Amino acid sequence: MFAYVIRRALYAIPILIGVNLITFVLFFVVNTPDDMARMHLGMKRVTADAIEKWKAERGYDRPLLYNRQADGAERVTATIFYDKSVRLFAFDFGSSDAGRDIGQDISQRMWPSLAIALPTFLIGLLVYISFAMLLAFFRGTYLDISGVTLCVILMSISGLFYIIAGQYVFSKLLHLVPVSGYEPGWLAWRFILLPVAIGVFAGIGSSSRWYRTIFLEEINRDYVRTARAKGLPEGRLLFGHVLKNAMVPILTGVVVVLPTLFMGSLIMESFFGIPGLGSYTIEAIQKQDFAIVRAMVFLGSALYILGLLLTDLSYTLVDPRIRLS
Repeated sequence: MFAYVIRRALYAIPILIGVNLITFVLFFVVNTPDDMARMHLGMKRVTADAIEKWKAERGYDRPLLYNRQADGAERVTATIFYDKSVRLFAFDFGSSDAGRDIGQDISQRMWPSLAIALPTFLIGLLVYISFAMLLAFFRGTYLDISGVTLCVILMSISGLFYIIAGQYVFSKLLHLVPVSGYEPGWLAWRFILLPVAIGVFAGIGSSSRWYRTIFLEEINRDYVRTARAKGLPEGRLLFGHVLKNAMVPILTGVVVVLPTLFMGSLIMESFFGIPGLGSYTIEAIQKQDFAIVRAMVFLGSALYILGLLLTDLSYTLVDPRIRLS
């Protein structure tokens, strides 16, 4: 088991290095520091002195990969690549182009993101699996057909519609919850209740339909027909055997989603004014703060790779045969 974990972790290292190198090329070779300076200062009437001053204030005036003017190790460390990319592996995100500490911003904004994403994930998982098992239990009946039709309708509607409609009905008409905003502490539930409800409802269509497909595939296997022939009740068969054996494909979709709990939802946080990491990324893009964008891209990649590693580990818990592969 330990060797399996080490092997999977070693697989993740070159992937993360590759993502970091691609990010560096996109931000500093394709889009040079001079281009960044012109975007911030304005494309027209920008002097060369202003560009050099802007680059010097943010550490973009150094050589990209190798500093010939430095001595010793500083020939490598006194470069943009080391300062802006290599340090990310130690989760040293540095400062934003506006001068703010990115690491401190992330530590503050991660909690509002988790306050929305974690309840949405847990409640949604319970609702989706329960609804999918209900449809699988009554497969082929009018209830199943009606449920699948409802899922197709729900998944055909844009998520923006649920957000706008929810804000209009529950905030402006009924005045049950605030339209937007956030307040730390126990009163935060007033601001996260509607985003959580919308997030769960918006995912019913696609998620429930996917889980139903998994359950139906397991129901048609030989071991289920054998258990049914021996007189095992359908409910016990569904909950005791089908659900257990369907955990591998379910975990594939569940564990990979876990990193997004930390990163937050870009659209949801922006529309509801939640000061999480999702809105943090959107604001950085709008302000063209490339330092924050780079940090969030790296963090998102690291968390996604961690999610894949957790997926592999979770497989070994539900199917010990995978440990041998």
